[in-house]
Amino acid sequence: MTDAAADPDVDQALRTSAGAVAITRDVVVATGPEAETYLQGQLSQDVAALAVGRSARALVLQPQGKVVAWLRVTRTADDTFLLDTDAGWGRELLARLQRFKLRTKVELEPATWSCVALRGPGTDELAAGLDPAAVGAVAVVPAGWPGVAGVDLLGPTVEAPAGVETVPVAAYEVLRIESGVPAMGAEATDATIPAELGTWLIDASVSFTKGCYTGQELVARIDSRGSQVPRPLRGLVFAGTDVPPAGATLRASAEAVAGAKELGHVTSAAWSPGLGAPIGLGIVGRAVEPGSEVVASWDGGEATARVEVLPLVAPA
Repeated sequence: MTDAAADPDVDQALRTSAGAVAITRDVVVATGPEAETYLQGQLSQDVAALAVGRSARALVLQPQGKVVAWLRVTRTADDTFLLDTDAGWGRELLARLQRFKLRTKVELEPATWSCVALRGPGTDELAAGLDPAAVGAVAVVPAGWPGVAGVDLLGPTVEAPAGVETVPVAAYEVLRIESGVPAMGAEATDATIPAELGTWLIDASVSFTKGCYTGQELVARIDSRGSQVPRPLRGLVFAGTDVPPAGATLRASAEAVAGAKELGHVTSAAWSPGLGAPIGLGIVGRAVEPGSEVVASWDGGEATARVEVLPLVAPA
């Protein structure tokens, strides 16, 4: 349980102007004469269509179609690609790509890099005038979220641009939840079907016109059926001031007793100064319509919540 009043203005800088946040991203470098061909068969994105210096979001999937990693792919040369994903998931990504790399001329290596995330109004203009070398960035990667401008600066040692306010990671996390953006290990796990994570992620990360890739069958089948999934990602706005912990159980409000049927779980939560309430994300059963009331329960507490479509904060 989190004290809601600990930092009441934590996300406001990123809502009113561009701010810089030091975050951790795991990076895998793919290089070699067959790097493009190999990644084209492993990533959900059309890697072959990426020009040098361009980036796109992508998924790497299990053969059954569940998520291994949600990432970005950036082409830095004809035969070199950067794959960056959430902290702690680079090893899993690398192991999965190595597993399918039989007699293919591509080298896959982890890179120990840093990342500065720029988010908020004015970020696109700031990035357009930025000298990457001045801040140690090898790549300036588009990283906008629904209703939020953003880029990430990646390199061995990256610094925030001069004159840009540095804000805490907590501000970034509030903005992520408000925007409905999933994180690996929270909303996206090895049990997750990509379409559960929302239309925005699918539109940004999947090409439906490229050739085959590992895990494609499930993605294509769900898309052909109107993207209906049994457990979509939803927003949660809680009553009271306590922020439920990740893992809190969600039950129907009329059945919020021990042993009642579970509807889902809270995957991320934080206090939103903009909404003046605790908010969260959760993978919730499809039968729970937006506007429904549920109860989150955890060891030592419970709170009612309203289920909402994402994003929780409408674009300005």
